[in-house]
Amino acid sequence: MKLNNKVYDILKWVAMIALDAVGVCYCTLSGIWGWPRGEEILQTCAALSILLGALLGASSAEYHRVTKDAAAT
Repeated sequence: MKLNNKVYDILKWVAMIALDAVGVCYCTLSGIWGWPRGEEILQTCAALSILLGALLGASSAEYHRVTKDAAAT
């Protein structure tokens, strides 16, 4: 799967920053305000962040492999 640079950068930001920040914020506030399922939401955000990071890493590796192969020819 080939992503354009803008989509890749947005997904990378979501994986590295947004999901973790949202999860930690919700978990913290759930303890203060008694909101439900704080730990579950934190763990879900972490799992999604890891999955997205792995998929983006695979996409990046494929991009660099194709770029290297194209430069060699």
